[in-house]
Amino acid sequence: MNFPVFGTGLMMGLSLIVAIGAQNAFVLRQGLRNEHIFAVCFACAVSDAMLITLGVSSFRQIAALLPWLDPVMRYGGAAFLIWYGAKSLYSAFRSSGALGVQEAGASNFRATLLTCLALTWLNPHVYLDTVMLLGTISTRFPGYEASFAAGAVTGSFVFFFSLGYGATWLRPIFSKPASWRILETLITLTMWMIAFNLLRQM
Repeated sequence: MNFPVFGTGLMMGLSLIVAIGAQNAFVLRQGLRNEHIFAVCFACAVSDAMLITLGVSSFRQIAALLPWLDPVMRYGGAAFLIWYGAKSLYSAFRSSGALGVQEAGASNFRATLLTCLALTWLNPHVYLDTVMLLGTISTRFPGYEASFAAGAVTGSFVFFFSLGYGATWLRPIFSKPASWRILETLITLTMWMIAFNLLRQM
């Protein structure tokens, strides 16, 4: 293990996932509602670990073999984000009782996990940023790619679990239905903005 390279991977991994996005907004929402936090954080972190490993080990070969992958991921991801944004907007205008924090545990575990995985694996930015960028940067450390990948994976686990469980500290603020409406509206805008940017880049 090369610790300077590990540290570089850690910082690069954190810098890529700290920005607000569809996946992070979902983790934050689950943390605030105290619903399936561990499963959601674990699913996000493990998914990131798989994508980071893929990028560091074989992204160049995959891109050369599947040139159609980029447009397919962009259109599919944009469609999913538009749908999820509309779903959040609908939630923002539901009755006040349905938005209370006390509803913890009301969401179906399977549906929550599937949504989490869809927000992760159907997001083209995950592939364009995490897989491509980290895979490219790792080539700067020949012979120490594993140390770089380990650092980036560690960053993902630290970030997602900190976001999910740290959100519980904000729960008193979101005991008011108005706060939930604001959050759901912000999530909607975030999802639609990402979808718009994906389609604009085509």
